[in-house]
Amino acid sequence: MTVLEEISLLVEEYRNWLKDKTVLRQVNGEWVQVTTPHLDRHNDCIQFYVRREGNALLLTDDGYIINDLINSGCPLDSPKRQELLRTTLAGFGVQLDGDELMLKATIENFPLKKHNLVQAMLAVNDLFYLASPYVTSLFLEDVTKWLDLADIRFTPRVKFTGKSGYDHMFDFVIPRSRQQPERILQTINNPKKGAAETLMFKWLDTREVRSPESQLYAVLNDSNAEISPSIIEALKAYDLQPILWSKRDEMRNKLAA
Repeated sequence: MTVLEEISLLVEEYRNWLKDKTVLRQVNGEWVQVTTPHLDRHNDCIQFYVRREGNALLLTDDGYIINDLINSGCPLDSPKRQELLRTTLAGFGVQLDGDELMLKATIENFPLKKHNLVQAMLAVNDLFYLASPYVTSLFLEDVTKWLDLADIRFTPRVKFTGKSGYDHMFDFVIPRSRQQPERILQTINNPKKGAAETLMFKWLDTREVRSPESQLYAVLNDSNAEISPSIIEALKAYDLQPILWSKRDEMRNKLAA
C-alpha cells in the first residue's frame, strides 16, 4: 500500500467514525440537537442545534461555549480577548449573536458549515480556557511573545483548504528557508485526546495540499499538568512533531532557521 493509499484510508475511516458517532434528537419542536463525537475540555461531546429558517438552516451552539468559559472564571471582557474572539470566529465564518456562536447554511453546504461551527467551538474553547487561576495571559499570547523574542519569523492565523474541501485554521506558519522546509505550528492549551484527534485529522486532510516537506509542530501547554505519553506518541505516529512548552528553547534554533 502506498503512502497516498494509506492516508486516504485513514481519512475515510475518520469520516465513517464521525458519521457513526453523530446522534440527532428532536427538541422543542423545531430544533434538532446534533451531538458530535468531538470532546470539549470537560470530555463532554460537543453539541449544537439546527432549525430551518425559510430556505436556509440556522446552526447555533445556544451559547454553550461562551457561558461555559465565563462560568469557569474566564471572562471575555478585555479588548485583547474580544479581538482574539472576533478573529477566531471570522476565520471559520461564524458569527457571535449575544453569547451564541452561529451561522447559516444551505442544504448543499451544510456539511462544510457544520464542520466550521464545530471547529470554531473547539477553537474558542481551547483559545480562552485558563487552566489555572494563576495564569494571567493566554497560551496563544505566550507562544506569540516567545516567537517574537526568539526572532522566529511567522505568519499568524493561516487558513488552508484540505483535500476534503474543509477549511482548517492553524495558529502560525513559518515560511520555508534555505535550511528548513515550511513549518506549521498549532498550539494546544489543553492537550487531551479530543484535541489531539482533531489536530491529527486537520493534518491528514491538509498535508497533501502542502509541500511534501512541510512539517507540523504541536506546541503543548504542560505548564500546569503533565501530558500523557499516549498523546505525544499518537501525535508522532501521524508525523506531527510535539513541542512541550517547558522545553521550547530546545526547538528554538530549528524554528528560527
